[in-house]
Amino acid sequence: MDKLKVGIVGCGYIGGVHASLLAKDERVRVDSVHDVARDRAEKLALSIGADVAGDVDELIERMDAVYIATPNTKHTALALAAIKAGKHVFCEKPMATSMANARAILDAASGSKSGFQVGHNRRFAPVYVALKQLLAESAPHSAHVKMNRGELLKPDWVGDPGLTGGFLYETPIHMFDMMRFLFGEISTLDAVGSSHEYAEMDDFSVLLRFQSGMHATLASSADASWLFPFERIEVFGHHRTFVTREMESISVSEALDGSYGSRSMQQLSKEEKWGYAQEDRAFVDSIQGGAPVAVTALDGFKSVQLVDACYRAVKTGERVTL
Repeated sequence: MDKLKVGIVGCGYIGGVHASLLAKDERVRVDSVHDVARDRAEKLALSIGADVAGDVDELIERMDAVYIATPNTKHTALALAAIKAGKHVFCEKPMATSMANARAILDAASGSKSGFQVGHNRRFAPVYVALKQLLAESAPHSAHVKMNRGELLKPDWVGDPGLTGGFLYETPIHMFDMMRFLFGEISTLDAVGSSHEYAEMDDFSVLLRFQSGMHATLASSADASWLFPFERIEVFGHHRTFVTREMESISVSEALDGSYGSRSMQQLSKEEKWGYAQEDRAFVDSIQGGAPVAVTALDGFKSVQLVDACYRAVKTGERVTL
């Protein structure tokens, strides 16, 4: 079988992560990369033995599959162009930064014979895979979810809503997707937001109700400092508590005396701990084996829908029904 020719658009941190992982996959040849900063593209190309594409159209035309790893608001045009060209597409989160654009991508991807996968890597992280398995054995009652950033300063573009679409589309969208993944569909959402350090809302408190009857809170701050763990999920059930600490460990308490057990993921590489390696393997598997993609355009659409609902709830002060 011929190797899958992959092109990467966007040669920043996450583009580099995918390029490095794909370059190690014997089924794949990372053929070309492109970035608006040519020196960045040249540096990545040199590290993996790829070419630098002169423009995006050239890259899309020549590839079997396209990875979109640009800043958030640039995803839509690239995704639609690659889908139209009949290419397999891996689009980093968020799939889009507006409901109209998310719908356009969903409609286009639904009508394509090629695969479209969204980069919600945490679905593949061993910590959350383990939590998902535990929840299948014991239904949760409620949860508290935290997703903080230390700052919106590095890299520069994460503090620019014109490129991120807004703070919630940057890092916190992972947790909106993760709550759907773990707890099922969300029925209603209440939210309060405020602005402190940046020229946008940068601090949020959210109350969510699920179709299953459970409920959860989400707290997310963009200026919290990098205090470990910046990301955590606490799930509460019948005399049971499950607690994750970033992608490092999961603890389980099933007793009334305060005892608990923990499972550490620290022995894994960062790419495995964070699910990047697994999501890339799953994408290639879906192309070569014809299986459905692991994180669909509908999943991407629903995470955008939840972020949009959160912003609307803050703006109107009213509960949003999904």
